[in-house]
Amino acid sequence: MGTTPALRDGAVVIRPIRLRDARALEHELALNRGWLRTWEATNPHGPLAFDVRGSIRSLLTHQRAGGGVPFVVEVDGEFAGQLNVSGITYGSLSSASIGYWIAERFAGRGATPTAVALATDHCFFSLGLHRMEICIRPENAPSLRVVEKLGFRYEGLRRRFIHINGDWRDHFCFALTAEELPEGVLRRWKEGRVPAGAGVVPAADRAAALSPLRVR
Repeated sequence: MGTTPALRDGAVVIRPIRLRDARALEHELALNRGWLRTWEATNPHGPLAFDVRGSIRSLLTHQRAGGGVPFVVEVDGEFAGQLNVSGITYGSLSSASIGYWIAERFAGRGATPTAVALATDHCFFSLGLHRMEICIRPENAPSLRVVEKLGFRYEGLRRRFIHINGDWRDHFCFALTAEELPEGVLRRWKEGRVPAGAGVVPAADRAAALSPLRVR
């Protein structure tokens, strides 16, 4: 996969995560515990304790195997969050998914959509991937605004899709393909050319997400 560069737009930078980021990451996770807990992925069969250095090592191991690209998000030189490209598959699928979080004090400043756009463009134009996917909990209004801003296309409701904050949670799925925007995600957004209605979830799926799935 080669060396991943730092990617910048204005005050926002995404760069490869490093083991020496462990202290800053641990600090931000503790500082933003209440802000992030609702959206944290959990392991239904694993321990509740979170090992920050172990997590970074796992991300780097996954990257060396070609399965992911883990980034740190910085705003004005400060550690602001994480963005992970995961599930990278080449060949006939050529796709990956994106997950991210941003510290509360940086929310609403455009850092998250900028980071997602930078990462998506990198995957399309540098890694040669064809399709990028983002899955978001129906209750996560800030993340839903991110995909709407960037024009990710809504693809459907996935019931009990990811274990988050102690239970299996529904997610809305969004995606883009490289052929849809040869100019790139960041440029289209910055130039105000995202199609009206892109990323909007149909009312029927919003209603369905409010109804618990019956599990026997």
